[in-house]
Amino acid sequence: MADEITETSQTVAAGQLRTIIERIERLEEEKKTISDDIKDVYAEAKGTGFDVKAVRQLVRMRKQDQAERQEAEAILDLYKAALGMV
Repeated sequence: MADEITETSQTVAAGQLRTIIERIERLEEEKKTISDDIKDVYAEAKGTGFDVKAVRQLVRMRKQDQAERQEAEAILDLYKAALGMV
């Protein structure tokens, strides 16, 4: 009887593991598709004449809240001044 319980538990665990792995694989494929879509949008921006580096920087900056953005800009200004780039 104990062997049957152990075997059933192993079967259930194997099924759960398979489900988890398959979900991860599906999500990885979706992530690749989304990544390809993002590349296409950047290519479109470049084709329209926008500077892709600047667009990427704006996307990064918009992820930050205003205080973080101001702090990063202040540090960058300080470093530029220290290097005589202002």
